[in-house]
Amino acid sequence: FDLELQNRLPTTIIAGDQEKQREKMAEMMKCVGVVGGGQMGSGIAQLAAMNGLDVWLMDADQDALSRATAAISSSVNRFVSKGLLSKEVGDDAMRRLHLTSNLQDLRSADIIVEAIVESEDVKKKLFKDLDRIAKNYAILASNTSSISITRLASATQRPSQVIGMHFMNPPPVMKLVEIIRGADTSEETFLATKALAERFGKTTVCSQDYAGFIVNRILMPMINEAFHTLYTGVATKEDIDSGMKHGTNHPMGPLELADLIGLDVCLSIMKVLHEGLGDSKYAPCPLLVQYVDAGRLGRKRGVGVYDYRKKKPPITPSPRL
Repeated sequence: FDLELQNRLPTTIIAGDQEKQREKMAEMMKCVGVVGGGQMGSGIAQLAAMNGLDVWLMDADQDALSRATAAISSSVNRFVSKGLLSKEVGDDAMRRLHLTSNLQDLRSADIIVEAIVESEDVKKKLFKDLDRIAKNYAILASNTSSISITRLASATQRPSQVIGMHFMNPPPVMKLVEIIRGADTSEETFLATKALAERFGKTTVCSQDYAGFIVNRILMPMINEAFHTLYTGVATKEDIDSGMKHGTNHPMGPLELADLIGLDVCLSIMKVLHEGLGDSKYAPCPLLVQYVDAGRLGRKRGVGVYDYRKKKPPITPSPRL
């Protein structure tokens, strides 16, 4: 008997058992709650509905819910028209989508994903409220791009069931989900969350609970440096973006990407990195701060680094479909 194979066998069996456990957990989930009717929240709700789950999408703003419904319907129709989804599945997805402005309606969810403003205090208050209304075994997940999962979990009585589930923008299209363990996140919570992301057809990566996690720990300093390059007059915004697109084969330049993400979001993440890691290299560029102070937040406001109000935007971002 091969000794090397014998040594590997227990790990192989454990890995196989975990795979079966994840599949079982994914199948057991029937209902997903999503808080936040913006682009991220509506995209997550769409994913869940298209994958056969009942969805409650909650937002206190009725106008936000109306916009979310229109965006989801349009996106599902495009999936169908492109042959990526059958009409039957598309129709079923829309039937599975329920809208509400009442947090209590999320009490039937097996997992609730928060996708609201990137503010730790606001998120903590929400998690405290969700902890009171959610089923005892329900998982509370945050779509935060940088805020500590451990600190969010501290607002609840179920820290072992709190986890980070960071989707990329736009969720129906982008292939990655970052899964972030808090200090007390249980293995069962991790496996169930990973299983759900895989049910959505996503590639998952796991990060420990450090500022910025994986993607934004690397991406945001690059965007911040692009602002410094513009701020110090090294090059024009067009040449900065063109250089990075054609020189590094990126689909978008860093300044174009910042406009798509939202300059306020970029600034918020840089502040989290700066405060969390205590290194001056993460200090937000003064130009980024100035743009946010001026209300130049990017595409969502019609003007950021680029002005989208009078002319065609310089690039076409990855479509939501």
